[in-house]
Amino acid sequence: MAVTADEFKKALQYWASGVTVVTANSPKLGLQGMTVSAFCSVSAEPPQILVCLNEAADTGEGILQSGCFAVNVLEKAQQGISNQFAGGCSHEDRFANSPWIAGDTGAPLLAESLMSLDCTLVDRVKAGTHWIVIGEVQAVVCREGEPLLYYRGAYRQLNA
Repeated sequence: MAVTADEFKKALQYWASGVTVVTANSPKLGLQGMTVSAFCSVSAEPPQILVCLNEAADTGEGILQSGCFAVNVLEKAQQGISNQFAGGCSHEDRFANSPWIAGDTGAPLLAESLMSLDCTLVDRVKAGTHWIVIGEVQAVVCREGEPLLYYRGAYRQLNA
């Protein structure tokens, strides 16, 4: 018998993850972005990553329309950015309060993030209530700093 959704969510709280903001800029929907913790590498040759987006999130539609997106790994001081992109305000307000530049693909790269991956869309696969979005990395921006982490329902930082 499968576990319940609540049991599953409680168990996954024991998995520490980095915090990312996935961004897109589509001609019809404009700038879009959302906080995402489900992100990982897929392949080094070619360089590919994946993110998992709730099917109800409109950022996924923006990625599909534009054919590109960026994954911005947040720095330890960017908890406010994570909260902002997690909802509660419009996409317009999210970007108005977060410095960004356009990447090579046109996807927004958050200017103060620890790292940004500028990607073209390779595939989108439906899995339960989410889309697994696979992107091929076209450009990388890395900065000095420490990552923002999420563990057991709270933001965390690395201890030196």
